[in-house]
Amino acid sequence: MPESLFQGLFDTSFTQVIEVSDFLLCIASALVIGLMLAGCYLFRARYTKSFVATLALLPAIVCVVIMMVNGNVGTGVAVAGSFSLVRFRSVPGTAREIGAIFLAMGAGLVVGMGYIGYAFLLTILLGGVSVLYNCLDFGAGKQAALSKTLRITIPEDLDYTGIFDPLFRRYTSRWELLQVKTTNMGSMFRLTYNLTLRDADHEKELIDKLRCRNGNLEITVSKQETFSNEL
Repeated sequence: MPESLFQGLFDTSFTQVIEVSDFLLCIASALVIGLMLAGCYLFRARYTKSFVATLALLPAIVCVVIMMVNGNVGTGVAVAGSFSLVRFRSVPGTAREIGAIFLAMGAGLVVGMGYIGYAFLLTILLGGVSVLYNCLDFGAGKQAALSKTLRITIPEDLDYTGIFDPLFRRYTSRWELLQVKTTNMGSMFRLTYNLTLRDADHEKELIDKLRCRNGNLEITVSKQETFSNEL
């Protein structure tokens, strides 16, 4: 009875049955790898508890699925189709989140194939490179510090078309009007711009000039927003 407990109902004499000890070894390795990848993701990143917990469990889940496929081509195609549905059942993520998910799935796949040593090597190499890139602020550059989002409120009788362009030409190297929205029961407009400043030291000077043109109404300057569905 104990021997048949871990055999499939549809197994044949040609089916290769996974030993319980090997199964537990792969699962334990996948869980350790998941913790390592989750730790790498936590380094200097915004995160939610649910995402980190899922990332830690994902290699083990993929590992089990791959072990259960066990060389069956038809089942493998079905599994690939089910994985593709995950994209449409989840909210859009940042590029880093998607990369972390793919790395966790790749590590779980390698463990599920039985290459535990390669799985740990993959985790150490790519997890270490991810941490290194975060330490170096790879891809950020000076341009990111100069990129701002400007929200400025103006009265409804002020024609906003080109009214701020002379100031933008002087203090910014690039600007783009993203949104125009009515506010305060339609008595005011709120304009949203993406700007790239020429010099960060002149930010207050730009705000003071804008206040003179919008009647000293509300002005907000913040770090340039990147939407979660952008890569």
